[in-house]
This record gives sequence, C-alpha cells and structure tokens, in this order.
Amino acid sequence: MTDNPALRSARVELTATAGVLLTLLVARIAAIALDPGQLYADETQYWIWSRDLDWGYFSKPPMIAWIIALTTSLFGQADWAVRLAAPFLHTATAVFLGLTAARLFGARTGMWTSIAWITLPSVWLSATVITTDGVLMTSWSAGLYCLVRLRQGGGWPSALGLGLAAGLGFLSKYAMIYFFLGTALALVVDQPARQALLTLKGAAALALATVLILPNLAWNSAHDFATVTHTAANANWGSNLFNFEELGQFLVDQLAVFGPVFFPVLLVAIVQAVRGARQSGPARPRLMLALYSLPILVIVCLQAFISRAHANWAASAYAAGLVLTVAFLLSGPAWRRYALYGSVGLHALVGISMMVLAASVPLSEAAGVANAFKRVRGWDQSTAELSAAFERSGADALVFDNRNDFHQMQRYGSVDGEALYMWLRHEGALNHAEQGWPLPDGYGAPVLIASERPEEIPVIERDFARFEAFGEITVELGGDRRRHYDLFLAQDYRRVARSPEYEAQIERERASSSD
Repeated sequence: MTDNPALRSARVELTATAGVLLTLLVARIAAIALDPGQLYADETQYWIWSRDLDWGYFSKPPMIAWIIALTTSLFGQADWAVRLAAPFLHTATAVFLGLTAARLFGARTGMWTSIAWITLPSVWLSATVITTDGVLMTSWSAGLYCLVRLRQGGGWPSALGLGLAAGLGFLSKYAMIYFFLGTALALVVDQPARQALLTLKGAAALALATVLILPNLAWNSAHDFATVTHTAANANWGSNLFNFEELGQFLVDQLAVFGPVFFPVLLVAIVQAVRGARQSGPARPRLMLALYSLPILVIVCLQAFISRAHANWAASAYAAGLVLTVAFLLSGPAWRRYALYGSVGLHALVGISMMVLAASVPLSEAAGVANAFKRVRGWDQSTAELSAAFERSGADALVFDNRNDFHQMQRYGSVDGEALYMWLRHEGALNHAEQGWPLPDGYGAPVLIASERPEEIPVIERDFARFEAFGEITVELGGDRRRHYDLFLAQDYRRVARSPEYEAQIERERASSSD
C-alpha cells in the first residue's frame, strides 16, 4: 500500500528537522567542551548564584542558577559543565516553535521555523553560553505552543502546560511579562484565544502560573525589591532623553540579532497581519502572533529612544516573530522562499565560521577578530597576576571597583573568598557583587585595590586615609585588546557620603581636569 503523499512529505520534513537539530546540538556541545576561553563575567555571576540557591537574586529570577546547579552537580564545576544546558535549551525552543508553526501553517512551515531558529545569528552565540535569554525562550516557546493547542480546542494538558510555562518563564527572566501582555491583547482581539482562556482551563493556567511566581515575588519583597532598583538603573531614564542615535543603533543591532533579511521581513509581516486581520477569517493566527511580537518591539524602541536599549532586550519578540516571518516567506511570490533559504544559509555560514574562530586563538588573531572574544580570554592570567600581587602586598583584603573582575577572581583566582571585597561607587549597591561583598565602612586594615576604571581612582582615594601606588598589571588579550589594572595600597576605609553636593564636586573636578 502506498503512503499518503502528505504523510510521506511530513515524515521527510520531520526527519530533516531532527537531523539538523541533532547535528547542531552535538556540534555545540563539542564547541563548549573545546572552547579555549573562560566564562563571561555574567556566566560566572550565575555560577556563583548556583552555589547558594534561592528564589531570586539581585538582578534576575532564579531559574538560571537552578539549571547551572543541576548541570554542575552532575558533571562537576568545569566551565563546560556550567554552559552545558545552553544548546539543549535552544534545541527545545526550536522544537516548540516548529510544533507551533506546524499547527498553524503546516509541517513545512514547522520544519523551516525550527531550522531558522537554531541557525539565527543570536542563537549561534546564545547556544554556547549560558544566558537568561536562552532559559527564557524555552519557557516562552513552550507557552506559545500550549496556548495555540488550547486555542485549537486542546484539553487540560495544554492548559496546565501553559500555566507551567508561564510560571517557569517568569522565574527565568522578568521579560516574560511581555508574554502576559501579549495574552491580554489576544483576549481582546482574538476570539479563539478568548474562547479558550475565559474558561475553567484558562483559570487553572493562570492559577498555576501564579503559584509558581509567588515565591519570587515574596523574595523580592523581603529584599527591598532590589530587582526593581536594578531595572530602573538599567533603564537609565535619568539621562538625556530623546536619543535618535540610540534608537537607530538598536534597530541596526536587530539585523545582527534576528538577521538582515528576517528583521525587515518581520516588520512587513506584522503590518500585513494587522492590516489583514478582518480578511483572514475567524482564527486570525497571524494577528495573534503579531500580538506577541509587535508590543515588545514598540516598547523597547521607545526605551531606546528615551534612553538606551541593549540589543538583546527585544529577544522575546522573535519567538512568535519567527513563526510569523517563516510563514510569510513560505507564501506568495517565489522570491520569498529564496529569501528564506538564503537567510538560513547565510546565518549558518556565519555561525559556523564564528564557532571555528572561537575554538582557535591563533586563527581568530590571524582573521583579525580576536577582539570579539576578549571578554572570555585571559582571565586565568589576570587572576594569577592579581593573586601574586596580593601576596606581595601583605594586605588583608583585595578590593575591586569592577564587578566583572570581582566575580572572575571568585571563580579563577587563588585568593581566599573571605578576603575579596567590592568598593561601592554609589550610595547603594548596583549589582550582586556590591550587594553581597561590600567593603565594610570603617575597615581599618590595609587593602590592595585593583582598579580597572581610571576615572574612579580620585574618588576611591577620598575614601581612605592612606592611598599609595603599588604598580600595575597589563594582560594582552589578542588583537589590540588588553586588560589593565592600576594597583594601590590603601588603609583606614572611611566612606564619604555620596550626597548630591559630593557628586557635584566630583563632576566639577572631572570637568576641570579634562579642560
């Protein structure tokens, strides 16, 4: 008996998708294992969190720490074990997005959505380092899939899966709040979503998500909502408003995050989905997908215009956005298919090239891209030289003015952790290092200060009765990059209050010295 052609085609597409995902999963695990660099400072911070499990941390919810705790408990504390979950998380995201696309637009769209995700420019990096975005996107894509199932008449597993994904997503990164925003908009304009969610099943999904979220909210309440303070500092609304340059830079960055063809196509597909909502029938899946993408892009663009926005702040827009983009490119004129195939090929070529360059220091230097890897190189030498300088100094403590250096010393250095402290530039803590290890006011013993911020040295000096130079350390990182520390022996720490008058005086002195 001959198989149904549609069924046979679906099997081929499923096999092709599985082959691509498995091949890249194995390649990325190998890349992590063979990486000659060290962890990024943010990864090291997450690793530190994983050694003291809690319901929240200064700047992020706890999921990433829990995941690192799991992988390192199974495989040890090596750098590759810290990062091991990353390729699996993105593979799971690709699967969920592919399943979502297949339900809405057919098996072929599902296949290309999975392949497009796993080869996205940003995913090539994110799948080999452990980040909150990688953790978030797994829950986000799972939530989107469960919502689509529920919207199409799914039962209790879909409802409970939606609640579980929404709750775990919030515990992964607070950007999951955009998912709740998209769902609220879907309730207003999408009848199938409204019929699915305004039911006992929808209420159960919301209840489950709430139960999962509450412990983190309680942690934030008990810690003076440190995350809110951190988010406000990141938003930087106190700076000059209305920055066309920042907005332009953010939009250009999205060409690298989502792809030079995918990003403009997504904008066109969103416009088409909104304009065609009345003509697309009662289900209107394209409009629903736009609701989980457009608001995020608008909000982050406004943030960039008002102040600034990092390139990854709109990452959650690209889950539903990718399904919408692939569906658009697989319909209509033939050039759209060529744009899809060409984009996936280009992304794969660039990603594989960067993976090869990252695995070889000499090769990256010969290609002139060593600067791209400067943040993960030289930490073993940097911490070794700092440790040696600390031993020579005879000081009781080693003090940093940069959280990145502090956390890398915690992981790679030989100095006892109880002798490591952070100097606080501002009135209160602005990061986890300053919150957990501030140099106690009134600390009278001699300390060795390692400063990577020359502009702060006069400010540091004001806080000590004794302050004298103790040399410097420079570590070559390849290319034209280096890591430089100015060292100082200091004693009798008496922190000057960071009053408005004090800050004004500092600014006047800096302006005077730059004239």
